[in-house]
Amino acid sequence: MNSLPRAAELGLISCHTCGLTCRDTGGDDMACPRCGSALHRRKPDSYMRAWALLIAGFLLYIPANVLPIMRTASLNDIDDNTIISGVVELWVKGSPDLAVIVFTASIVVPMLKFLSLSVLLVTSQRGSGWARVQRAKIYRLVEFIGYWSMLDVFVVALLTALVRFGLLSLVEPLPGVIFFGLTVVLTMLASMSFDPRLIWDGRDTDD
Repeated sequence: MNSLPRAAELGLISCHTCGLTCRDTGGDDMACPRCGSALHRRKPDSYMRAWALLIAGFLLYIPANVLPIMRTASLNDIDDNTIISGVVELWVKGSPDLAVIVFTASIVVPMLKFLSLSVLLVTSQRGSGWARVQRAKIYRLVEFIGYWSMLDVFVVALLTALVRFGLLSLVEPLPGVIFFGLTVVLTMLASMSFDPRLIWDGRDTDD
């Protein structure tokens, strides 16, 4: 089966901002007639930006797991919890369901995002034709689940707000939650910087 014509072969280009399909005039100053954004066949410096953000996010993920993210204090006890120790404490104190949710959102999801984005970047840079359809689906999945990685930050913020109404206990955020929040933001920006159309560059036939 012959491959379907590509947008470049038809002289078309899509706006990154509003999605409008425009005529490619070949100029360097092309702009979308609907929203006025600059038109590019591929996101400028997509690989460089995505790699830089992904590596920065991974480096920040280390202190996010090593440093405590939350301190709980009562009359006779003060506990500083990291992500892992918080998961263990939830499990031990009889909340296994919540422990699994926090572990999935705070450990499993970020690691899968690092792995998935790395695979997408490496295979696209090499012009690999391996599993293009599946790789495109992986990218959409990474985009979809990205926001759920902020669960730990929301939990700490919610507990801090609620417990402040109590008189005998206190919950306060610690530096680890800042690093974790920055990690989530950087990985989201990395996935936004990667142009998924790069997956299909260099193909001769449809998968």
